[in-house]
Amino acid sequence: MAILSTKKLIKMARKWQMFAAMQRKRISFPRNGSDVEIFSTFSSSIIEKDHFVVYIIDQARFVVPLAYLENEVIRQLLDMSEEKFGLSSGGPITLPCDSDFMDYII
Repeated sequence: MAILSTKKLIKMARKWQMFAAMQRKRISFPRNGSDVEIFSTFSSSIIEKDHFVVYIIDQARFVVPLAYLENEVIRQLLDMSEEKFGLSSGGPITLPCDSDFMDYII
């Protein structure tokens, strides 16, 4: 797997964010009780010390070490998340990327 520069990763994340925003406008998700059960199961699990949880636009959950907050790509994703979704108090942090991108970063 080729290593990408930080600038290219940020550029890719922004493109994926715009693409995801367009897709989100077109797709309506079904509203049923199963979504609530999935979220409550995830939110009740115990996280290791010095880690935090983020969700991504396709509802996948990642447990990330706090040390990753020094990573420029993670910081840019958090800034983009704040711009797109706002600051939520008590709610999950959602990053504007997909599972493949997050796997690559971590």
